[in-house]
Amino acid sequence: MTRKELIEQIRKKQSFLCVGLDTDINKIPDFLKETEDPVFEFNKRIIDATKDYCVAYKPNLAFYECQGPAGWESLRKTLEYIPDDIFTIADAKRGDIGNTSTYYAKTFFEYLGCDSVTIAPYMGEDSVTPFLEFPGKWAIVLALTSNAGALDFQMISDEKGKRLFEKVLEKTTRWGTPDNTMFVVGATRAEGIGEVRKLVPDHFFLVPGVGAQGGSLEDVTRYGWNEDCGLLVNSSRGIIYASNGADFAEAAGEKAAEIQRIMEKELRSRNF
Repeated sequence: MTRKELIEQIRKKQSFLCVGLDTDINKIPDFLKETEDPVFEFNKRIIDATKDYCVAYKPNLAFYECQGPAGWESLRKTLEYIPDDIFTIADAKRGDIGNTSTYYAKTFFEYLGCDSVTIAPYMGEDSVTPFLEFPGKWAIVLALTSNAGALDFQMISDEKGKRLFEKVLEKTTRWGTPDNTMFVVGATRAEGIGEVRKLVPDHFFLVPGVGAQGGSLEDVTRYGWNEDCGLLVNSSRGIIYASNGADFAEAAGEKAAEIQRIMEKELRSRNF
């Protein structure tokens, strides 16, 4: 999916919601566990209930890989089921030397058909640029995350006062463009989103941490907005586990619709 197509979907749906498919086999309703593929069945119903309110889905690979071959099959079927006009993110956080990164890219872009993959840039240029060699695909680079441990490295300053996350942004923008590179910026650091936006005014941000992690959608929009919206705001647990009963899909749809209405208000207030 191109940048233009993504922006068109945001305008059309009046939404910049990404639904995280962090599907934990231990949390899905018991009655689904009697089906042939419980994880896919859960995801299928979540997608049916939320697809009108979101512009992206983000499966977290850990929840699938831990199930071995069956988990990979659930993931493949899930990605196949997602409508073609919805952006797909493999939340894999890969990052290795060039040859290995090339094969990771082939896995997610060619075999699974994802539009994008999250990348840990710690190993530098040759861990990121192989993902940028696939036309129409995106690298989503970890920049300023919302977890507590982010402070261990990301905020370390050099002798000139430049923090590590700032160096990541500075370097990465030389390798890619706003048409093939996004950045992960955590919602629980609202003012940090503003700092990142000043450094990379044109790029899209994938913003986790809204909902269950306590981030404010209004703050994210205030600090992270650019003229193209420039935001994909993710909610995982707050949507897919809105209910653990037979009405789980309906509850997920209602929660996604609730978030979409807030997003529509934010978009309309900016004449988008």
